Amino acid sequence: MSDTELEIDTQPATLIRRLNQIAVARFASVMAAAQLDLTPVQYAALSALTEHPGVDQATLATLVGYDRATLGKVVERLEAKSLLVREVDPRDRRARCLRITQEGDWLVSKAQPLVSALQPQILNGLNAAEREELIYLLKKVTRAQATTAQGAHPVR
Repeated sequence: MSDTELEIDTQPATLIRRLNQIAVARFASVMAAAQLDLTPVQYAALSALTEHPGVDQATLATLVGYDRATLGKVVERLEAKSLLVREVDPRDRRARCLRITQEGDWLVSKAQPLVSALQPQILNGLNAAEREELIYLLKKVTRAQATTAQGAHPVR
């Protein structure tokens, strides 16, 4: 540990939080430059709906790894922006299915290449093999934590 390095700078939680802050800030910067009104969690929700149209809100929360309450607010915002709709489930009239709208599809199609291009920047300083290994390790530890933490969501 150097004279300027704090003990917390060696703790995984601190490093993960800092990297998350960097990733969110870069995401926001890229979206703002492209004049796209989209947050990381909104992008995750809309992307999941393109791959899993018609899922309910609880399933969507599991798919993107957010708690139901947080995702409920995200869904409300996306619905207010006309990026998704809630429809009555024909199999269960009490349930609501979520579907991405044409506007939502357009937004995801504009954001997806930007998000893909951003990923190597978030892990700047690592070569391709190191990025792959880090992603593997992050998924592994997240899965392990999800199995021990109550209410945690699985990682795909």
